[in-house]
Amino acid sequence: MYQLDKPDNLVELFENSVKKFVDRPLFGTKNKSGTYDWITYNEVGRRVDNLRGGLAQMGIGKDDAVGIIANNRVEWAVAHFATLGLGGRFVPMYEIELPHIWEYIIRDSGVKVLFVSKQEILDKVKDFPARIPSLQKIILIEGNGKDTIAELEKIGVGNPVPAVHPHPDDVAVLIYTSGTTGDPKGVLLSHANWTSNSHARVKLYNEFNENDRTLSLLPWAHTYGQGELHTFLSLGASMGFMESPATLVDDMARVKPTFLLAVPRVFNRIYDALWTKMNEEGGLAKTLFVMGVEAAKEKRELATQGQSSFLTNLKFAIADKLVFKKIREKFGGRLRGALTASAMMNMDIALFFFDIGIPVYDCYGMTETSPAIAMNAPSDYRLGSVGKAIDKVMIVIDQSAVEEGAQDGEIVVYGPNVMKGYHNKPEQTREIMTSDSGVRTGDRGRVDEDGYLYITGRIKEQFKLENGKYVFPAALEEDICLAPYVQNAVICGDNRPYIVCMVVPDFCTLEKYAEKHNLPGNTDELLKRSDIQEMVGSEIQNFLKRKYASYEIPKKFLFLKEPFSLENGTLTQTLKLKRRVVFNKYKDRIDALYR
Repeated sequence: MYQLDKPDNLVELFENSVKKFVDRPLFGTKNKSGTYDWITYNEVGRRVDNLRGGLAQMGIGKDDAVGIIANNRVEWAVAHFATLGLGGRFVPMYEIELPHIWEYIIRDSGVKVLFVSKQEILDKVKDFPARIPSLQKIILIEGNGKDTIAELEKIGVGNPVPAVHPHPDDVAVLIYTSGTTGDPKGVLLSHANWTSNSHARVKLYNEFNENDRTLSLLPWAHTYGQGELHTFLSLGASMGFMESPATLVDDMARVKPTFLLAVPRVFNRIYDALWTKMNEEGGLAKTLFVMGVEAAKEKRELATQGQSSFLTNLKFAIADKLVFKKIREKFGGRLRGALTASAMMNMDIALFFFDIGIPVYDCYGMTETSPAIAMNAPSDYRLGSVGKAIDKVMIVIDQSAVEEGAQDGEIVVYGPNVMKGYHNKPEQTREIMTSDSGVRTGDRGRVDEDGYLYITGRIKEQFKLENGKYVFPAALEEDICLAPYVQNAVICGDNRPYIVCMVVPDFCTLEKYAEKHNLPGNTDELLKRSDIQEMVGSEIQNFLKRKYASYEIPKKFLFLKEPFSLENGTLTQTLKLKRRVVFNKYKDRIDALYR
């Protein structure tokens, strides 16, 4: 159906890069002294060869499943490509996950060999083989000795096995969606799914080459992060591993990335931190910062009219040299831009980063499409959109899925990136797949006359108020989170007279406010104060009035002291809100607001 570019399988893609970029650095890992140690393409290739031999001695072959519970690291990639080189299926899982979810995934996918990163995780899964018939062996990544990856690689040295080149339609990876409801679904992604997506990204970002470098922020257990791995590897580029979110700034300065793949939350937090710092410092620093932001905006607006201003350009040049350059240096000083997905960038924040010389491009995809569907890029972008459909992918807008008279519809995707289906779930596969092999995304969108895709909402998450007006919560919640004193927010109002909003305050900012206004009490006590609640609620309402209709602005607020998190089960691994869980948890308090 589709003419696939070569290589059309991940094994050849990996081998080609190892041969071509032999001594170039591939992965960088932070050592105990705080610097980065780099391993070359050739060294990674040798470890893959050795582990492939070791896995073969354990009986791993075509269509056998090998699982891993680990964060991004060299051994993750080694296990990935070693498994694929035997015709096997790789099943990645997150380190931060509930053990019963691991057990479900391992059982459902039929994992035979399981790699785990450290002893702490091994202790949690050591009894799995007794309960899961398929699971034969657990291999520890860190350490030496029996049942470690080091031992398995040694076995492979004496028992070399040539790599097989799988058929493009063979399943390469089973990625389990974190799922906002029910059990995770195993998405069957073929070699052609992954390679076609990688080729499309390389075509769109054709200025990238082996001199590029990224800081790996996104988990490879998710398609977005794994797509980054395959694409940068195919280019001969390098990737440094982030030690932790807490060390992000230091890691950026040491790795000096030229490009980043991230989620909007990363840039939202940086933006908020910059303004907080400027407001606290005040004086000349804030004056220069504000002058630069205003000059950048004026310069941009004049440029759209084909005009320029000497004074505006001078103000911007001064701010750029004294303020914006320092911000760019925090990113390592070489960053040409970034790509974000999972949610749309706020337009004001996106424009800010464009103005200071770090353009952030929105893209769009889903696990079931390997993942990219549409992308912006330096050579072809439109702010506010998620870009055009990538190479060989077609987007159709199905208006039958939305209310009559709407200007948008459900996004349906066709192309070599579309999954083979859900593992062991034929009914759910039929629900999401069309009869002509498209996939229904569940997202609302429209395509403009130039082919740019705009996301307008989520089919299942939209709700209707009593007055018949439709509300799309995702965009509204993203904007509420940009209001002062707000860390997170969830709105509800299905078949209700008005919207109410659950608010998790930014406790640090709130405590500073209390200190400044001599308000006594700890965080819990502050949240109970009516004047604090009225102040935060008013800030949110005033913030939203610039952009939203009155029916979209919350009338009442419920303040929560517990943030949404993976640990309390209110967020998925990709940090999406489990709405049903949140609504059930706070149902009585929500109902009370309407009484």
